[in-house]
Amino acid sequence: MFKEIIINVQPFEKRIAVMEDNKLMELFIEREDKVSIVGNIYKGIVQDNLPGMGAAFINIGLERTAFLHYRDISSDFMDKEELADKAFLRAIEKDQYKKGELLKENDEILVQVEKAPIGTKGARLTGQITIPGKFLVLFPNHDQIAISRRIFSYREKARLRDIAKKVKDPNMGLIIRTASYGCSYEEFAEEYKNLKLIWKNVIKQYEKKKAPACLFNENDLTNVLIRDMFNHTVNRVVVDSAYVKDKIISDLIQLEPDLVDRVELYNEESPIFDAYGIEREIEKSFNSRIDLKSGGHIIIEQTEALVSIDVNTGSFIGNQHLEDTVLITNTEAAKEIARQIRLRDLSGIIVIDFIDMKSRRNQQAIYSTLTNEMKRDRSKSKIFKLSPLGLVEMARKRIRPSLLSTFSERCQCCNGTGKVLSRDSVALKIYRWLKRAENYLKERAIEIYVHPNVYEFIIQHPQYFNENYPFQTEFIADKKINQGKFEIYSAITHKKITNEFNR
Repeated sequence: MFKEIIINVQPFEKRIAVMEDNKLMELFIEREDKVSIVGNIYKGIVQDNLPGMGAAFINIGLERTAFLHYRDISSDFMDKEELADKAFLRAIEKDQYKKGELLKENDEILVQVEKAPIGTKGARLTGQITIPGKFLVLFPNHDQIAISRRIFSYREKARLRDIAKKVKDPNMGLIIRTASYGCSYEEFAEEYKNLKLIWKNVIKQYEKKKAPACLFNENDLTNVLIRDMFNHTVNRVVVDSAYVKDKIISDLIQLEPDLVDRVELYNEESPIFDAYGIEREIEKSFNSRIDLKSGGHIIIEQTEALVSIDVNTGSFIGNQHLEDTVLITNTEAAKEIARQIRLRDLSGIIVIDFIDMKSRRNQQAIYSTLTNEMKRDRSKSKIFKLSPLGLVEMARKRIRPSLLSTFSERCQCCNGTGKVLSRDSVALKIYRWLKRAENYLKERAIEIYVHPNVYEFIIQHPQYFNENYPFQTEFIADKKINQGKFEIYSAITHKKITNEFNR
C-alpha cells in the first residue's frame, strides 16, 4: 500500500489529507476560527457545582462552560486546606463524590479538554492530565506504565516496559504508544525529557496566570502531523508551503531524522488538492448517497444522536444467485463504509443496515471485512456482530465534530430537517390565513409575497383563491422568501401585517 500525506496551507485554513493507494481516507482541517481544543490544558474556574448530577461546570474561557464529571477530578491541584491531611486525602480518593463536593464556586482547577464542544453541548473535561509525544504519553497524575494494545509481541512489550521504568521518575506515569515499537533507550529518554519540560512549564503558568487561561496548546498542525500521522508507513509528505515544510523538517531532525527525505515541497501552478483529486472527493463527502462500482450504493444519514447507514443493491443484478449478488454488494459496501467513517469522521453510535443475508458464513465474512478495514482507523471503535434484525451496531470515539459539521451549518430554510413545506401545503396555509383574516383584517388591499415555486403553483391552481374576500389580494414572487414561508403587506401603506392570523 502506497501511503502519502498531502498538506494544503492557506491564509485562513490548513488541511491535511491522508491518501492510501491514491484514495482519500482521512481529512483534517485547521481553521483560524475553528481550531481544535481537544488535549489543551486550562486553568479553569468552578462556575457551578451540581452534586445531583455528579459533575461541575467549569469556565475555561470558551463561549459555553465545560463539563467535568466527579470521577475525572484529580485532587493534585485542588486548593483545599483539608487536603493537607493525608489520611483525609486517601479517604476522598476512594470516593469521587466526596471529592466533587469539595469544589466550591470560584475555585481554580487544572483541567484538560477530553471532547470538544459539539452542537449545544459544552466541552468535556478531565483532571487526569496527559501530554502526548510521538512514542510516549506523559501521565503526571499517575505512576503506572501502560502499553498500547496494538503492540502484540509479549517480548517487545517487556522490552519497552523495562526501558520506561529506567527512563521515568517514580511519581510519573507513561503510556507507551504503538509508534514506539522498536524504539531505543535513547529515543525514549529524549522524548521523556521534552514531555517533562512541557509539564514543568504548565505548572509554572498555572501558578502565574489568572484563570481562565490556556496553559498548553497541543493542536499545532505540524505537531499533530509528526506525533500522530507521520511514521515509517508513510511513503511521502507533500506540502505546498516552504515555511511549513522547513518547520516539519526542523522538528523531524530532532525526533525522526530518517523521515526527513520523505518530505517534499509542491510548487506546481495548479492547487495541490486539485492535482491529487482531493477537492473532488471532499465535495462527494457531503452527499448522503455514495455509489459503488458494482452498481449498488449506500446512504449515510447523520443525526445528533446517531448515524444510520443503509446498503442497497441499486442497479446491480449480478450474474449468479441472489445470495452471491448480495454478498458482493455488502463486501464492497463494508470497505467503502469503513473509508467513509474515517473520511467523514463519523462518531458516536453508528448503525449499518446491510442487505439481508441468509448464510451465516456470509454474515461472518461481512463482519470480518468491516472489522479488518476499521483496524486502519486511528480512532477507537467497537463493532458488534449482526443483530437479529440484520443490523451492525458500532460505537466510535467522538473527539471532534464530523466533517459535515465542520463545513456546514444548520439550514435556515428547513431548520436542519432536510425538508421544506411542499408548494401545495404553503398554498393551503395561505388559504387558511385568508379565511381567518376575513373577519378581522381592516386593510382594503394586501400583497402576499411567496417563493417563486409557490407562486407558480398558485397561478396554476386559481381554485384555491377564487372566493370573494372583503379585501383585494395580489401574489408576488420573491426569491428571498423561504419556500415554507410567506409575508403579507398592506398594498396601500406597504407596512408588514403581523402574523397574528398566521397559525
